[in-house]
Amino acid sequence: MKKIEAIIKPFKLDDVRESLSEIGITGMTATEVKGFGRQKGHTELYRGAEYVVDFLPKVKIEIVVSEDDMDRCLEVVTNAARTGKIGDGKIFVTAIEKIIRIRTGETDRDAI
Repeated sequence: MKKIEAIIKPFKLDDVRESLSEIGITGMTATEVKGFGRQKGHTELYRGAEYVVDFLPKVKIEIVVSEDDMDRCLEVVTNAARTGKIGDGKIFVTAIEKIIRIRTGETDRDAI
């Protein structure tokens, strides 16, 4: 089992969710986060004063999938989140050792 964490632009969240739903991935967690990478923020003007916004709003989605579904899931997230502009985000994949569904006690693959 793998955990896929993707940091994406907020307006792409619905596109990613719909695309994942189309391939049968029904569970995900989304969190509003702030961050920056190569984009390094931007300058804004407020009441005549310029200020630098270092941390930009992003959304982090977390999905746990079987290894069989991982490549397809990565492809779908990448395609749905891509705008072709700087700041599209990153995807991180990590191994999951154990999953337990609290309500039923199901474990691992049955708990996904």
